[in-house]
Amino acid sequence: MKCIIIEDEIPGQKVMKHLIDKIGTIDCLGIYESGPQVPMDVLSSADFLILDIELPDINGLDFLETLPSFPPVIVTTAYPDYAVRAFDVRVIDYLVKPISYPRFLKAIHRVQESTANQQAEISVYSDKTTYRLRVFDILYIKSELDYVSIVTEDRKYLVLDSLQNWDKKLEAHHFIFSHRSYLVHVDRVDRFNASTIGIGNHEIPISRGYRKEVERVLK
Repeated sequence: MKCIIIEDEIPGQKVMKHLIDKIGTIDCLGIYESGPQVPMDVLSSADFLILDIELPDINGLDFLETLPSFPPVIVTTAYPDYAVRAFDVRVIDYLVKPISYPRFLKAIHRVQESTANQQAEISVYSDKTTYRLRVFDILYIKSELDYVSIVTEDRKYLVLDSLQNWDKKLEAHHFIFSHRSYLVHVDRVDRFNASTIGIGNHEIPISRGYRKEVERVLK
């Protein structure tokens, strides 16, 4: 895997480089002090970014919002207050300094899962037609009596099947129950509170029985 570090403080740069070198399978393409310094060809070559927030010239999250697209992002910051906004722009993980090696390794595993998830496809049979969908495009799945609705950004696919079967099909792709009738794609979650999960314009309920597990996975 290849990464870019965007961090303006030299001690922070050294810590991130040390953690990367300790893993041993990640190639650092460059270390930059602010987002605008990163050449676009280097950015497009990276599998993920390690991004500080408080940076010169432009805030790290503001920089992401200037980009038409960007690879998975691990935020590293001394400030916990940006977490909600960071997940709104779909960062993979949010690490508060000082960062331990086990916590950093967990973030790398999330990047790897997300990358694999974006590439994976699955067959969906709906309306007498078989569709090939990217797993990443599935936002959530809802139980509809003897059917399930598979919801993407573009449309819904009504499939004669059970939610439990789809949980088994997608067990390697980071989906969780938020309610007995809803299976939610964790990597697509924008926001959540005690009672709902938000994905774009969709609000998905969290029932009391699943609340602790949802909070454990999403926090």
